[in-house]
Amino acid sequence: MIPLGLLAAGEKAEVAEIRMPNPVSSCCACKKKSGCCSLMEDLGLRSGKTVEILHNPGRSTILVKVDESRIALGRGAAMKIMVRRKD
Repeated sequence: MIPLGLLAAGEKAEVAEIRMPNPVSSCCACKKKSGCCSLMEDLGLRSGKTVEILHNPGRSTILVKVDESRIALGRGAAMKIMVRRKD
Protein backbone atom coordinates (compact mmCIF):
# COMPACT_ATOMS: atom_id res chain seq x y z
CA MET A 1 0.00 0.00 0.00
CA ILE A 2 1.15 3.50 -0.78
CA PRO A 3 -0.33 6.98 -0.20
CA LEU A 4 -2.58 8.30 -2.96
CA GLY A 5 -0.45 11.45 -3.10
CA LEU A 6 2.52 9.49 -4.51
CA LEU A 7 0.75 8.33 -7.68
CA ALA A 8 1.40 10.05 -10.99
CA ALA A 9 -1.19 11.46 -13.40
CA GLY A 10 -2.91 8.67 -15.33
CA GLU A 11 -2.36 5.98 -12.69
CA LYS A 12 -5.31 4.05 -11.25
CA ALA A 13 -5.54 2.53 -7.79
CA GLU A 14 -7.98 0.93 -5.38
CA VAL A 15 -8.60 2.64 -2.04
CA ALA A 16 -7.45 0.29 0.73
CA GLU A 17 -7.56 2.43 3.87
CA ILE A 18 -8.25 6.00 4.95
CA ARG A 19 -6.20 7.26 7.88
CA MET A 20 -7.85 10.62 8.38
CA PRO A 21 -9.18 11.35 11.88
CA ASN A 22 -12.30 13.47 12.17
CA PRO A 23 -13.40 13.87 15.80
CA VAL A 24 -16.78 15.37 14.87
CA SER A 25 -18.65 12.20 13.88
CA SER A 26 -18.38 8.44 14.05
CA CYS A 27 -17.01 6.27 11.29
CA CYS A 28 -19.42 3.91 9.58
CA ALA A 29 -16.76 1.91 7.70
CA CYS A 30 -14.45 0.85 10.51
CA LYS A 31 -16.93 1.30 13.40
CA LYS A 32 -14.48 3.44 15.37
CA LYS A 33 -15.69 6.48 17.26
CA SER A 34 -12.98 8.67 15.73
CA GLY A 35 -14.93 9.23 12.50
CA CYS A 36 -11.82 8.66 10.41
CA CYS A 37 -13.62 8.12 7.13
CA SER A 38 -16.83 10.15 7.22
CA LEU A 39 -15.66 13.17 5.22
CA MET A 40 -13.92 11.10 2.55
CA GLU A 41 -16.92 8.77 2.25
CA ASP A 42 -19.18 11.78 1.75
CA LEU A 43 -16.94 12.68 -1.20
CA GLY A 44 -17.22 9.14 -2.61
CA LEU A 45 -13.81 7.89 -1.48
CA ARG A 46 -14.16 4.62 0.41
CA SER A 47 -12.44 1.26 0.61
CA GLY A 48 -12.69 -0.74 -2.60
CA LYS A 49 -13.32 2.27 -4.88
CA THR A 50 -11.10 2.75 -7.91
CA VAL A 51 -9.57 6.19 -8.28
CA GLU A 52 -7.65 7.72 -11.17
CA ILE A 53 -5.14 10.52 -10.75
CA LEU A 54 -5.97 13.31 -13.19
CA HIS A 55 -3.42 15.89 -12.01
CA ASN A 56 -0.63 15.61 -9.43
CA PRO A 57 1.93 18.40 -9.62
CA GLY A 58 3.83 16.93 -6.66
CA ARG A 59 3.58 19.92 -4.33
CA SER A 60 -0.01 21.12 -4.08
CA THR A 61 -3.62 20.04 -4.61
CA ILE A 62 -4.18 16.87 -6.63
CA LEU A 63 -7.20 16.06 -8.77
CA VAL A 64 -8.68 12.56 -8.70
CA LYS A 65 -11.55 10.88 -10.50
CA VAL A 66 -13.89 8.62 -8.51
CA ASP A 67 -16.76 7.10 -10.50
CA GLU A 68 -17.91 10.06 -12.60
CA SER A 69 -16.84 12.73 -10.09
CA ARG A 70 -13.67 14.80 -9.93
CA ILE A 71 -12.37 15.64 -6.47
CA ALA A 72 -9.59 18.04 -5.50
CA LEU A 73 -7.61 16.90 -2.47
CA GLY A 74 -4.96 18.71 -0.48
CA ARG A 75 -1.56 17.04 -0.32
CA GLY A 76 -1.98 16.21 3.40
CA ALA A 77 -5.31 14.46 2.84
CA ALA A 78 -3.99 12.58 -0.20
CA MET A 79 -1.07 11.25 1.85
CA LYS A 80 -3.52 9.75 4.39
CA ILE A 81 -5.44 7.72 1.80
CA MET A 82 -3.69 4.40 1.30
CA VAL A 83 -4.16 2.68 -2.08
CA ARG A 84 -3.08 -0.34 -4.11
CA ARG A 85 -1.98 0.32 -7.68
CA LYS A 86 -4.05 -1.26 -10.46
CA ASP A 87 -2.66 -2.48 -13.77
